[in-house]
Amino acid sequence: MRAQGLTKRFGELVAVDHVNLEVQSRQVYGFLGPNGSGKSTTIRMLCGLLTPSEGEIDVLGLRIPQKAEALRSRIGYMTQKFSLFEDLSVRENLEFMAAVQGVPKTRTPARVSELIEQYHFGDRERQLAGTMSGGQKQRLALACAVIHDPELLFLDEPTSAVDPESRRDFWEKLFELADGGTTLLVSTHLMDEAERCHRLAILNRGVLVADGTPTELAGALAGRTFVVDSGNPRRAQRVLVDLPEVLGVAQVGHALRVLVNDAHGDDALAPLRSALAKVDPQAVMQSVPPNLEDVFVAVTREKRESQERAA
Repeated sequence: MRAQGLTKRFGELVAVDHVNLEVQSRQVYGFLGPNGSGKSTTIRMLCGLLTPSEGEIDVLGLRIPQKAEALRSRIGYMTQKFSLFEDLSVRENLEFMAAVQGVPKTRTPARVSELIEQYHFGDRERQLAGTMSGGQKQRLALACAVIHDPELLFLDEPTSAVDPESRRDFWEKLFELADGGTTLLVSTHLMDEAERCHRLAILNRGVLVADGTPTELAGALAGRTFVVDSGNPRRAQRVLVDLPEVLGVAQVGHALRVLVNDAHGDDALAPLRSALAKVDPQAVMQSVPPNLEDVFVAVTREKRESQERAA
């Protein structure tokens, strides 16, 4: 899947701004970004549900949106709302989706039974979807999305309404699909989910601000992240947050996680140590490995600051 210069405008609002993407087969590719960052709009354009204002899209060898109708039988799409028929049973939901997706009638009973076993609904196949838990509905929605063995699966914030254990089980299913040959594009605003992806794009205000593996993106911040242990973390945070060398400060328990603008040696960190000494002489600052949350803060704030300077 490739997109070049992908743009979507709604009147004066630029929801997606000249995004370039390339997703390899058998890959779990993540879209990370806050609500309103353009993730859902991008997905809808990629699967042919929304016509871009500018740009070119090629999905599974098909030009989109011109060939969107031919694409639909080859992709699956799952949203965060779990689009199930709550007054139908598990088996009836699967049978209905098989009919919608054009699964041959001779193949449907075996395929439905296969998914009921694979997604652990053996004792619930007659249960109404509306009476199931959030995690169970999520698994059923995923089973419905793959009833026709799609080559490419789009998942738009699919785990936002379920508990951590259900989310973990759900991701195991996603990797099973990838191992079986399916390519997956997953949008999320959750850092722990983003870290699971093979590759990751970070969107902010419709702009692609980072693209790479989670390890690559975090590695680019080497030398820029620190933890401060202080007896008075709130006061320490107040003196650090306004320093020009500091890009972000977040309290984590009794400590502070500090992100600086550039990689600094000990001498360059003297302003931070000096500021800390005024409020807590016993405070200790040490370097720590960057994580994906640091990456997100860095790329979104640096982009915003550059836009503000340009304005």
